[in-house]
Amino acid sequence: MALIHSSYYRPKILSEAGILADLNIDRCQGLTASISLNREKIKEVGRDGTVGYKSGIPDVTVGVTQLEYGTLDFWKRITSTDSTALTLANFKTSYFGIAGYKTDDDSTFLGTVWYPGLRVNGFSFNIGDPEANAERTFDLVGNDEILWLNDNKYLIHIADTFASGDTAFTITSGDYADYPLPIEDPDVSGQFLVKVVRVRSGVATDLTLTTNYAYNGASGLFTPVAAAVGDVYHLFYSAGSYISTSGSTPFTANDVDAASIPAENVSIYLTASDYVYRLQSVAVDVSFDRQDVKEIGNTDVVARGVRESTVNITLGRILEAFTIEEILRGEGGNSYGKIDAREFATDNKLIIKIYSDSDKGTFLMGYSFDSMTPTTLDAGTPTSDYITRGVVLEGEDCTITDVEGSL
Repeated sequence: MALIHSSYYRPKILSEAGILADLNIDRCQGLTASISLNREKIKEVGRDGTVGYKSGIPDVTVGVTQLEYGTLDFWKRITSTDSTALTLANFKTSYFGIAGYKTDDDSTFLGTVWYPGLRVNGFSFNIGDPEANAERTFDLVGNDEILWLNDNKYLIHIADTFASGDTAFTITSGDYADYPLPIEDPDVSGQFLVKVVRVRSGVATDLTLTTNYAYNGASGLFTPVAAAVGDVYHLFYSAGSYISTSGSTPFTANDVDAASIPAENVSIYLTASDYVYRLQSVAVDVSFDRQDVKEIGNTDVVARGVRESTVNITLGRILEAFTIEEILRGEGGNSYGKIDAREFATDNKLIIKIYSDSDKGTFLMGYSFDSMTPTTLDAGTPTSDYITRGVVLEGEDCTITDVEGSL
């Protein structure tokens, strides 16, 4: 049996709570997953051995690492919004899916691994040294991993927007004439659509068969209850073949955007105009204290939220001057004679700008962090080497945008 090489693992991010089209996970350097089944052993007094197991709701963690390539597209999918300026508030209730379409070395398509209902637990941006590529890493959490195999090996996603007069649509007809008919869920008799989500006025709602919609397994007719103009219906189902449109494939190579963003294409500022020189590394880490609510009588997450957001930024440099300390003291460029760490400002702004090349004539996207306070300073004095100096900043705000004026 042939193996599956990473070259034939085609990852996609699938909209669930948004209105944007599905997207390749481009420039992906690694995708990991870990599943804890949360099964509890049950014993009882008077009996030797295990009575049984209580099956809990699984905890799934997914890690995605990408080379930074200067577009906002992936960020928009994980925040379920088409905004050009994203803030940490956009991560609170958003959810989405990731699917990996797997083909072996003999070009035989084997199946799809699917992680539905993912939320962002944190993310990071990192440039390890002056010759490194910029990288971004995402920590995602969910509750399911599903493998689609054999007659059900392809995961299919339809996102249909209802116009005036629309009350239903048929898979394999009209706009979906090239789509395969859903195959029945092997685990649930009579269930053909494995997940249905309605997005109405920006609010996503998971729907249930009979209560919220009807589906005819023979004809492919999908009929929602009380549809409204502008509703977006996300239908997920499995099939034995993919969409038959000419050239249609689960993954299309992106040869348009940059292959990577090297360190020389990036500018770092403390305040809007104070450029930071001699930087050797920058590491941004954003974490969320999530509040994803479950309920008695339900095996799914019913509400999503974030109690608190934390931003930590570490700047490492070779010590040549005390420019950063002067800026943190509020005396940048003033030749001030004393820098007392107790007097550092608590409302500093750090900006990361990403450009298409080292000439920095074409802005691609950037990150802005407001109200950052320094929490740690360190200095290294190694033998026969140059002195290093680092600073850690902490805050709660972040804006990610492809409009330079929004930084």
